[in-house]
Amino acid sequence: MLFNSIAFLIFLPVIFILYWCVCNKNYKFQNMLLLAASFYFYGCWDWRFLFLLVFSILLDYFSGIQIENSKTKKQATFWLVLSITINLGFLGFFKYYNFFIENFAELLKTFGFGVNMWILKVILPVGISFYTFHGLSYVIDVYKKRIPAERNYVDYAVFVSYFPLLVAGPIERATHLLPQIQRKRSFDYEKAKDGVAQILWGFFKKMVIADNCAPIVNEIFNNYPTESASNLVVGAILFAFQIYGDFSGYSDIALGTSRLFGIELLKNFSYPYFSRDIAEFWRRWHISLSSWFRDYLYIPLGGSKGGLWMKIRNTFIIFLVSGFWHGANWTFIIWGGLNALFFLPLLIAEKNRHNLEVVAMGKIIPSFREVFNILMTFALTCFAWIFFRAASVSDAIGYIKGIFSQSLFSFPTSFNPVLFGLILFMLGMEWANRTQDYGLKIQEKKPIMKAVIYIVVAYLILNYANFGSNEFIYFQF
Repeated sequence: MLFNSIAFLIFLPVIFILYWCVCNKNYKFQNMLLLAASFYFYGCWDWRFLFLLVFSILLDYFSGIQIENSKTKKQATFWLVLSITINLGFLGFFKYYNFFIENFAELLKTFGFGVNMWILKVILPVGISFYTFHGLSYVIDVYKKRIPAERNYVDYAVFVSYFPLLVAGPIERATHLLPQIQRKRSFDYEKAKDGVAQILWGFFKKMVIADNCAPIVNEIFNNYPTESASNLVVGAILFAFQIYGDFSGYSDIALGTSRLFGIELLKNFSYPYFSRDIAEFWRRWHISLSSWFRDYLYIPLGGSKGGLWMKIRNTFIIFLVSGFWHGANWTFIIWGGLNALFFLPLLIAEKNRHNLEVVAMGKIIPSFREVFNILMTFALTCFAWIFFRAASVSDAIGYIKGIFSQSLFSFPTSFNPVLFGLILFMLGMEWANRTQDYGLKIQEKKPIMKAVIYIVVAYLILNYANFGSNEFIYFQF
């Protein structure tokens, strides 16, 4: 079931009414409703993969209990390794089996061995990377004694499968979400109203920005050999806004939806295209994944405590693994490697922890230097996005080569002034509210002014949205 579908617009009010009007006397009834709703929500995509989701939940639920009950460190480690191995085994099979088989076959061919490898038509279960990481963080936290093992199956199952975040995040932590699931929740009108506003903004970013960028981006990337250099530049820029509108739009809808049920999810985006360097960009883009890799991979590897070479090694590992997490293609690995290279000068100069505050704090207009740094960071990001979007490494290289030609100075025929205006509107709203949680969280105290802005956004959605129920990009990850 897609957020941007008629089915969801029926599903959400029904669950909301049942949650607050029928199950409001007892949070345990609310949790059972959320679990049933989450399984139904996931089953609408493909009910067969519900068994995989339930198995993953059971595996980590029982592993957590066994880890806590273990009398020795060796026993606890056994259950931790078992859970991690099975989880990553399923993720590896469904997501990476063909990648490894095809690349192994190519390697053998270079040594003169012609082989016919068994390629499977494996369907990637939607959201498997996200709910697998939920479970992994839980068993690791239990093993590290950061949290006790959860004994209530329903509560734990809701933590893993909670429908707003199930298929594309944010990647939650048991330390943050489970306590909210385990306590009584009362309806808060102000939170609900705030949730609806964030949902509205998410729909705008997804259906107006991302879904209108998508056809132009697809046309340019699919036909890059015949496109002018100026069109190729437009394609790269529009893809940057497409993936941002698509993924951050999903996150806004997820966070707003969850707020309707009295549950706060982790913030996943914080205006990344206003970043002044790549380090700041990665503190603001897909925050839940970046922090997951920091806490469960980067720090265990030694983090920043060792010498410079250890810092460089750990940084490259994090970015390369992050790239590979996104998909079984060398394009994603190169995308991760490029971001590591962009990050490297900041790391060496020990400037990767600069720009922690909001850009142009207390000012309406940024300084010339801030504008320059933002544009440079955006340009580097767009360059890396070319590999992320391209179907193959050769296509990405061909695309980049096409940019460096005389037609770079021609007028781009793909330029759409209406879409450009809508993107500027989005950026203007987010710049004005960059100190807030999302772009439509307006601090204007006059209710009439707020209402006017909400009406304008709703009008833009009704008039410019692509109502084709287009899937979200991150469903494939």
